[in-house]
This record gives sequence, structure tokens and C-alpha cells, in this order.
Amino acid sequence: MRNNIDSQGKGTAGSRDSADRVGSYARKAIVASVAGYAMDGFDLLILSFALGAIASDMGVGLPEVGTLTSVTLWGAVIGGLVFGILADRFGRVRMLTLSILLFAVFTGLCALAPNVEILAVFRFLAGLGLGGEFGIGMTLAAEAWPAGKRARATALVGLGWQSGVLLAALLSPLIISALGWRGLFAIGAIPAVLAFVLRNRMREPELFLRTRQAAKTERMPFRLLVSDPVTLRATIGILVLCSVQNFGYYGVMTWLPTHLSTTFGFSLVKSGLWTAVTVVGMACGIYVFGLLADRIGRRPAFWLYQSGAIVSLLIYSRLSDATLLLVGGAVMGFFVNGMLGGLGALMAESYTTAVRTTAQNVLFNLGRGVGGFAPLVIALIAGSHGFPVAIALLAGIYLLEIVAMFLIPERRGADLT
Repeated sequence: MRNNIDSQGKGTAGSRDSADRVGSYARKAIVASVAGYAMDGFDLLILSFALGAIASDMGVGLPEVGTLTSVTLWGAVIGGLVFGILADRFGRVRMLTLSILLFAVFTGLCALAPNVEILAVFRFLAGLGLGGEFGIGMTLAAEAWPAGKRARATALVGLGWQSGVLLAALLSPLIISALGWRGLFAIGAIPAVLAFVLRNRMREPELFLRTRQAAKTERMPFRLLVSDPVTLRATIGILVLCSVQNFGYYGVMTWLPTHLSTTFGFSLVKSGLWTAVTVVGMACGIYVFGLLADRIGRRPAFWLYQSGAIVSLLIYSRLSDATLLLVGGAVMGFFVNGMLGGLGALMAESYTTAVRTTAQNVLFNLGRGVGGFAPLVIALIAGSHGFPVAIALLAGIYLLEIVAMFLIPERRGADLT
């Protein structure tokens, strides 16, 4: 008989209903994780809105300010690797707090940057903090919530990114108009307050506290990602999933507004509205994925969404009617980005507590690095054959995901070790 799990993950005898009860600690963990990942999405998008104003104010060209996004992502990749290891050694809550504090402070300092070179340094350092939040938040949620609801917990964390993006899209134009781009970054320092509140009100998950000594004595944590044939196959499969997930997301979201405006003549406002509906579809897909993965299993849920991504991308590439593009965009977003909701649970169940956050951050950020090539690849294909062909070809990458799922064991409802 499976033991129950209380709000901190301790085993007790009782019924299944009791085992799936979400306690106060689990709710606090979700709030902290969602807030951290929301700040990640918010910060990256406010930079996009500020680039034009920064170029004008500092008297530089768009290529120069464009590098600010690149250095932020480079910092995020490095920060993800570093904070993953630190969180497995010293604690999830402690490192989540530090990562939020790091990115908030240097985001605020961006408001004081005298030139684009100093601004680039601040963006890189802010990126270090941003990179840690996905893996730490996903791990914290997975370890705090009961096994029967683990996927929906990580799906809620995934929704944090979407909420941050939508918040930035709504607030950034207003703040820039009122306070300028420097005011926008100054407001980005507010999460530093949250970091102190978070650290004072939360303790580490019980599962981590019971096993932290093993993590502290592990001198080569990356070795645990390939420690045996089963784990090695899972690592390869999950790396493929993370790469495809990020490639698909950045491939769609980077060029969707341009596709709508150049191919169909949409105005900037109309293109933005249609893109926003796609983002709403992504959010719905993430939430539904969490429910499905807990009910029918990880593999069936991923295969269903991967098939849906292939079909919806092929259909969307053929649409030309404005109403159908609106509905089709929401459906495409539902499947293409909905799988993000299950990645956290899948990775949490594939690795031990000693290396869980390292795995989350290493694999997801390596996938983010692969996804960074998507805008270039889509642009090259679109330049030669048009955006509809580029979108249709994007469907092919999800065939890799379908195959990769055979490498990853099904561990729905399994106790974490």
C-alpha cells in the first residue's frame, strides 16, 4: 500500500484522499515557484519593449542593443547550471531566494547604466539569477506536492512564465510612456522585496532535508545524470524534449507577429492581439497538460500533445482567414507550448533528490541554448520559401519528441527518492 504524504512529504498511513491532500507548505511552495518564474518571463519581455527606447537614448543601433537579449540568455544558461548545483547542495528555498535577489538587484541597476556596455554587464548578471528559477521552482513544487498531483503542480509553475509575459505586455508600454525605459527597469527591482519575504516564511522541503548530506558529498553531480543505462537514456530523451520545447516556442513566438503583418497585412495592434490569443492558448495548454499527465500518465499526455503540435502547425500554415488564424493560433499554442507543464514533473521523477535541481536546470537550459537557434533557422527558411513553409517544417521537430519519449520511463505517482 502506498504511503500518504503530508504537506512536507513525510510518509503516514491512511487513505489515498489523504495522500493527495495539498497542505499549507505545498501551497507556499507553489506561490514562491510561480512568482519566481513569472519574474523570469516579465524581465525578458520588458527588455524587448525597452530596446527601441534604449537605442534612441544611448545613440546606438539596433544590432548593439539586440546583443542585450543575447547576453541575458547567455547569463541565464550559466546561471541555470550554477544555481542547479547550488540548490542541490545548499537548499531549494535558499537558492531561489538568492536567484531572485540577484536578478532583481541588477535589473534595477540597469536603470542607472550610463552606456550600453555597462548595461550589457548588468543584463548578464541579471541573467545569472533568471537562469536558476525554472529548475529550482519546478523542483520545489515537485518535492512539496503529493505524487498524485505532481504534474499539475509543475504545470502551475509553468503558468508563471505566461502570466509574467502577459503582465509585461500590458504594463511595459504604459510605464515607458510615463517613466521611460529606466523607470521600467527600476520597477523590475521590486522582486528583491519578495526575496526577503520568501526566505523568512519558508523552510526547505522535508525530502531535501532528509537527503541533503548525499548531495553535499557528491563531488561530480553531473555524473549522476548518466550514472546507469536507464538514467542515461532518460537524460538523452529529456534533453531532446527540452530542446524541441524551446525551439518550438522561440520559433513560433519570435516570428508570429511578423508573419501576421507581412503575410496577411495585419496592423501592429492586430498582430499583437492575435499573438496574445496564442499566448492564452499556451497557458490553457499548460494547465490542461498537468491534469492529463496526472490522470493518464506522462507518456500518453506527451504523445497526445506532440501529435497535436504536428497537426496544428501543419493546419495553421495553411490558414488565411483572420478568424481562423485567431482560433488556429490559440489551438497551436495550446499544443506547442502546453508540454512545458509536464517537463518539471518528468524530470523530478527521473532523478534523485541529490541531483534533481541540477538536472532540471542543466537540461532545460541546454535546451534553451538549442532553442536560441530557432529564430535564425525560421528566418532563413522564411526568407527563401515564406513563413507558411517555415511553420509547416517546424512541425517535423515534434517527431523527434515522440521517439524520445520511449527513452524515458513512466513514473506517474512514484515516490521521489
